[in-house]
Amino acid sequence: MNNSEIIAKTAAFIRGKFLNEGSGHDWEHIRRVWQTAATLAQHTPAAQVEVVELGALLHDVADWKFHGGDEEAGPRAARQWLASLQAEEATIQQVEAIIREISFKGLGVPTPMSTLEGELVQDADRLDAIGAIGVARAFTYGGHKGRPLHDPAVPPVSHDSFESYKKNTAPTINHFYEKLLHLRERLHTPAARAVAEERHAFMEQFLAQFLREWESADVGPAAIQASE
Repeated sequence: MNNSEIIAKTAAFIRGKFLNEGSGHDWEHIRRVWQTAATLAQHTPAAQVEVVELGALLHDVADWKFHGGDEEAGPRAARQWLASLQAEEATIQQVEAIIREISFKGLGVPTPMSTLEGELVQDADRLDAIGAIGVARAFTYGGHKGRPLHDPAVPPVSHDSFESYKKNTAPTINHFYEKLLHLRERLHTPAARAVAEERHAFMEQFLAQFLREWESADVGPAAIQASE
């Protein structure tokens, strides 16, 4: 089986597995990451495009968040799938590494990627976590986990270990300050950083509006008088 066939079969497999997933880690998220990573790879001559595409397609195949915190669930599932398609061992190992390394693990935890291909997939995944879609996905996941929107009494935490980050149950708004607002500075490629500027600005505007409405500042006496 050639690389194109392996990629096509993997896309069909992942689409079937995640089509109706309800936490924001669904097929459409994976499709966007796949598309973005492939585009970044096309503009990166040294990248192995097939590894980038497979890494993007399989990056959430068994996310630790839904497998009891097991960080090896994803690499194991990817190996099993690719081996069933008789993919080359070198390709399987590279995809395993991407899945093992890609996750954000806490604001105080470095998450370097060991390969260029991994950097491209990580950039694509992080771009999908910011901007308008990133905002929507954050609240979708928060609702999926039963978390409140916001609680001013619960301050954001700069997690300094992956174990601390995995145990986090804070309100969804905290997620912006603990992760999403810091992704722009952790991107690898100039193209991804350029895209991130507008998306980052949108999140800042959203948060300002959200907090203003939370405190009802925009429906105070002055606002009501101005509307009359």
